Amino acid sequence: MRKTTIVEMLKNAGENFVSGESIAGKLEISRTAVWKHIQSLRESGYRILSRERCGYKLEDAPDLLLPGEIQIGLDTEIIGKEMHYSPSVESTNRDAKALAYHGAPDGTIVVAEEQTGGKGRLDRTFYSPRGKGIWFSIILRPKFLPHDAPKCTLMTAVAIAEAMNRFNLRAEIKWPNDIMHDGRKLVGILTEITGEMGKITYVVIGIGINVNISRDEFPEELRDVATSLSELNGAPLSRVDFLRAVLEEFDKLYREVNDSGFGEILNRWRKYNVTLGKKVRVISAGDGGETFNGKAVDLDADGALVVETADGRRTVYAGDVSIR
Repeated sequence: MRKTTIVEMLKNAGENFVSGESIAGKLEISRTAVWKHIQSLRESGYRILSRERCGYKLEDAPDLLLPGEIQIGLDTEIIGKEMHYSPSVESTNRDAKALAYHGAPDGTIVVAEEQTGGKGRLDRTFYSPRGKGIWFSIILRPKFLPHDAPKCTLMTAVAIAEAMNRFNLRAEIKWPNDIMHDGRKLVGILTEITGEMGKITYVVIGIGINVNISRDEFPEELRDVATSLSELNGAPLSRVDFLRAVLEEFDKLYREVNDSGFGEILNRWRKYNVTLGKKVRVISAGDGGETFNGKAVDLDADGALVVETADGRRTVYAGDVSIR
């Protein structure tokens, strides 16, 4: 947190220098300790000019998802108070589950510049290139019961949709967890739950957001099925600013469901959805991967998709849904 405070002081100073003495006074540490923190920030990629009798001035900050950048001005009560950052990981969910097993607190974030083995639903590979998106996981230790845990996926989708609204970008949610634009995927969400009878031990939610990936940067097999926020926006977005917005929206929703349940979340999900009212093809996660067609007509109280088929209504709790 001390390095975060130093970066915030330097950013607030703009073109002016900040004296080592004022930083030391703010942090209640020695001038030597300030210098060591400055050196550490430089090693992380910050360009900080030092001048005798003037102090320090920030010349440039790295385009990285560093905790010290994300936490500046972050307005949350639970989410993101503890963050773990890596330049590269196999999977943020894998690292988050290990941290959760060893006691990481509610709201801990694991974020990386790239994933070399990111996974989506049905064990599909999730394309996660370095510096082009936001690849992160959230550890939750919620108050609600295990039967409500799958609705965390819907809550996450709504949080990202609300964050997109801040940037004047329209979200379209395809049940249960894909955020789309014109039929192409922007965001993937993977929720994993660990618990015991009657109690959730922890929930890990993995989120992959395509931010600044141009169409020709996607692998050829993904160019017609994936897109990015920058493609919608017509210009690159700040990954740090967008992640901060997602964490703030998620924090509000998470506190709401812990206090009042998921009823309002389901209503907000309906506002953004592009699945209800459409003809769909369902590959069920159970029943040996049974495939059937029908019309998506509603969500039930558990967040499951209700599909009207020729043989009557069916409730889909997990599976793959494509809009026909």
